[in-house]
Amino acid sequence: MSDLGKSERATQERVIALFVGDLGYRYLGDWSERNGNGPIEEPILSAWLAKAGHTPEQISRAIYLLRADADHPTRGLYENNRAVYSHLRYGVPVKIEAGEVTERVALIDWERPEKNDFAVAEEVTLRGGHERRPDLVLYVNGIAVGVIELKRGSVSVSEGIRQLLSNQQPEFNAGFFSTVQIVFAGNDSEGLRYGAIGTEEKYFLKWKEDEADNAGYKLDKYLRKMARKDRLIELMHDFVVFDGGQKKLSRVHQYFGVKAAQSHATALKGGIIWHTQGSGKSIVMVLLAKWILENRPRARVLVVTDRDELDKQIERVFGEAGHSIHRTSSGRDLMSQLGHAKPRLLCSLVHKFGKKDVENFDAFIEELKSRPSPAVGELFIFVDECHRTQSGKLHKTMKALLPGAVFIGFTGTPLLKDDKATSQEVFGGYIHTYKFDEAVEDEVVLDLVYEARDIEQTLGAQDKIDAWFEAKTRALNDWQKAALREQWGTMQKVLSSKSRMDKVVSDIVFDFGVRPRLSSKKGNAMLVASSIYEACKYFELFQKTELKGLCAVVTSYDPKAGDVSLEETGANTETEKQFLYHTYTALLKDVTPKPGKSKTETYEDEVKRLFIKEPARMRLLVVVDKLLTGFDAPACTYLYIDKSMQDHGLFQAICRTNRLDGEDKTFGYIVDYKDLFKKLVNDSGTGALQVYTSDLDRSAGGADPEVLMQDRLT
Repeated sequence: MSDLGKSERATQERVIALFVGDLGYRYLGDWSERNGNGPIEEPILSAWLAKAGHTPEQISRAIYLLRADADHPTRGLYENNRAVYSHLRYGVPVKIEAGEVTERVALIDWERPEKNDFAVAEEVTLRGGHERRPDLVLYVNGIAVGVIELKRGSVSVSEGIRQLLSNQQPEFNAGFFSTVQIVFAGNDSEGLRYGAIGTEEKYFLKWKEDEADNAGYKLDKYLRKMARKDRLIELMHDFVVFDGGQKKLSRVHQYFGVKAAQSHATALKGGIIWHTQGSGKSIVMVLLAKWILENRPRARVLVVTDRDELDKQIERVFGEAGHSIHRTSSGRDLMSQLGHAKPRLLCSLVHKFGKKDVENFDAFIEELKSRPSPAVGELFIFVDECHRTQSGKLHKTMKALLPGAVFIGFTGTPLLKDDKATSQEVFGGYIHTYKFDEAVEDEVVLDLVYEARDIEQTLGAQDKIDAWFEAKTRALNDWQKAALREQWGTMQKVLSSKSRMDKVVSDIVFDFGVRPRLSSKKGNAMLVASSIYEACKYFELFQKTELKGLCAVVTSYDPKAGDVSLEETGANTETEKQFLYHTYTALLKDVTPKPGKSKTETYEDEVKRLFIKEPARMRLLVVVDKLLTGFDAPACTYLYIDKSMQDHGLFQAICRTNRLDGEDKTFGYIVDYKDLFKKLVNDSGTGALQVYTSDLDRSAGGADPEVLMQDRLT
């Protein structure tokens, strides 16, 4: 037995009693001195498979194939775990002799959780790498599916998480985790955290359920919730996603959101899922679509977005999660695909439902109703960013073309009263809500800090120039500083004579020298310009600063020679179109287009990759509309706004900064050059935020949709 502290030993004994007495697991014993501990306990698995009716030959072959994928020597833990998960979920394909039909040997009875053999062992010594000893291991039919690290109340749960992570390293016992589906760390003072294999410490999750119940230890409460036999089986079967090299488990709001939507889908009833920006709506879509397609044989799912970039993102998210999705190329292609039984999973831009040059729209809708699209199957339509696409004419076209479809809307922002009629007409009420404040409390996203800046008044201030000077000369000695200060003596006069855009650029460059995360180069920023022209002007100005080569411009503009072929100025000056064309031509000069992509698309892909993966090499993006929705870059810490924005667009934009990153990122920072936030709240109740929240639709049921942001103003 390991040398446990008294309180930790007591916690472990209590938790074992919980698994055996409350949850009905078998106790396998103390395995600290037992040899051969591994992720697959063959005698237990063989006995269960025999009881399920499989022949000895089938059992032997199934276990051999399972072990081969669990111990594959040329793959890493992620790939081995993914291969094992496929066997667990879908069964092992077994053929005993050539010419025989391949049969699938089910390793877990997903339909009848109670028919499985649930067991727990303690102090499971792992040998092979450096010896380690997890406190508890959970087995289903002899397969290790859960690992629990417990700490005494005075030791942080983080210690348990770090222990779990180090155990998964190749030099320790990565092989044992090839079958593990969920890992837990907990103590009596902080409660329980959970994750999948490879989950970074900052992304470990908390469960929340029956929060009014405060009896007993939180650790025990949430183990009862999550490790209950039917819940554990359900979590493993329906709430696991392999997403582009990361294994992800459902967050608690995603779990309950999908469960609520499952009930609606079963009743062929639509509705709206409002989960705040950054909380993982795309994963909810994947989990829900997967469940619908598996549980309703005639079902088909069409995911509708209103921007090409979002359409591409949906295709990527589903693809990386292992689900092939057909991205329609045109309205005709969409209607053609809907007229056949396959593909069962599609995505499309909402505009492909439209028709140009319709003079009498009401007559057009009546015509569509008289001859609706001959869609095959039971159609479920997921409408992404539904606050934008639900009103207007396109939703009526969709409803007229596909009258029998079930519409489920997804939004990251609450709906306004003006949306009420159309939202209920198209979708119905809220299926599930998860508000910004809830996400901040749950540490799913970061809180936001807002700062309104009057650029004319602040940049010329002597104390700010002094602070800038100190930041820039931090590495110099006193003699060097004095020499440089003489050269910079006229800095205030120079700045006071600059244009407003020059001052904004100088202000941002100053922040990169002194602000947390920006000066360390661990974080980066976005600047929102009011037009493509201004974005390009800003980009040009930044090329004259230390951010040259470290910033980029991303807009909807794509240079074509026809843009400027007829432009004449009659003087030695550029027109606006010529300026845009020449700016983009210059920045794309050395770009080699990738197959199937234009120079602009290739440039943007590389810019986004650097911004997300290498923030020290891509420090600032200048944008207008693109990347303000559906763009997740954890390193992005600051958002500078120099554009008039409001309502949904404003709240979506500011949430670009709220993604979790390193421990040094504690907030997302919003810098407002347009007085958008300075006017948010006032005594007369006419501030932008007050008007916005007073216009929210509270009639659809669910949580109060108010967005409480006034307390975050600085």
